Amino acid sequence: MRGSIRFALTAVTLACLAPGLAGCNDPKTANAATPEKPEVGIITVKPHARAIVRELPGRIAPIRVADVRPRVSGIVVHRPFKQGSEVKAGDPLYVIDPRPFEVELKAAEAALAKAHAAREQALQQANRVAMLTREQAASKAQNEVAASNSRQADAEVSAREAEVSRAKLNLEYATVRAPISGRIGAALVSEGALVVQNDSNSLATIQQLDHVYADFTQPVAEMVRLRRAFESGELDQIAPDAARARLVLDDGTVYPLPGKLLFSESKVDAYTGQVTLRAEFDNPNRELLPGMYVRVRIEQGFDADAISVPEEAVQRNGGGGSEVFVVKDDNRVAVQPVRVGSQQDGQWLVLDGLKPGARVVVEGFQKFAAGDAVVPVSLEETKSATAAPPTTGSTQKLQ
Repeated sequence: MRGSIRFALTAVTLACLAPGLAGCNDPKTANAATPEKPEVGIITVKPHARAIVRELPGRIAPIRVADVRPRVSGIVVHRPFKQGSEVKAGDPLYVIDPRPFEVELKAAEAALAKAHAAREQALQQANRVAMLTREQAASKAQNEVAASNSRQADAEVSAREAEVSRAKLNLEYATVRAPISGRIGAALVSEGALVVQNDSNSLATIQQLDHVYADFTQPVAEMVRLRRAFESGELDQIAPDAARARLVLDDGTVYPLPGKLLFSESKVDAYTGQVTLRAEFDNPNRELLPGMYVRVRIEQGFDADAISVPEEAVQRNGGGGSEVFVVKDDNRVAVQPVRVGSQQDGQWLVLDGLKPGARVVVEGFQKFAAGDAVVPVSLEETKSATAAPPTTGSTQKLQ
């Protein structure tokens, strides 16, 4: 009886397991149990020509700066300029009370007229004495005294003429004019204030802003490496007339007008190890203001066979180094350490670690781990297929 019951239970168990065992032989079920290889986007590394661009911090400085100072002393009676406006060279900025200088000019002109009269009299006296001396009616000593008095009268006239010129100059200086063209700042003196000649305190400041300088610094060690790369032939040097500079503003936008590199200092800052460079930029809209922080992009060299990868392809490891994922010939992913240089237009310049033909992963990092087998999909071919125009047959079919 017990044997019959045990046999019945065994039969029921086998009957229940039979569908599962049969399913193991089903090819569809077997394929479902095997995980599919993930697709990842890759690019194939190719050498290409690339300019070596360096982005350095800098500040905007005006082309010319002039402090407006009084050249005569007096009371300011008028300020005709508008603060923060554009002024031209020669425009009146302040008017100092001119009446004292007008009086001085009249006094100098009167002294000049008196000197002219005295010279005329001395000249006539010298002529008379000279005539008497020729007739032996006057001594030679008298003739010499008369001639000397005439020359002294000429010198007196010259001195009085100089005083008249000085008085006219002081009267002209009573109107303080703009020494250069540019944008004037705040008025530091108001009407009624006493200004002193050659005072160290300025009345206003004018800055020429139609062109501006961008002063920036570069580590001297970097310049030495660049010079060695030129000498070894690793990089090609850009011609001096082809050197260009661009500005990146504080908000990340690129200033539309290019500039030109003017010079680099011939000395190194002993405290920072930096060399100062200067570039000049047009500023027609006065968008660039003195003291503004900018970043200057300069082309320092040309690499004819550079290797670069998109910035999303470069990863950082635990030690702070750079690395990329590459797809080997067996379609398995491996980690490849690289040494990167500068970043430009969303591309990292790879200095070491990659060779032409390497397949670098750009998309799909979350789908695999190092050593996994993947299905590489070329992003260049995908973009080319997307950008290609539809054929005539396809157009007719869509219609």
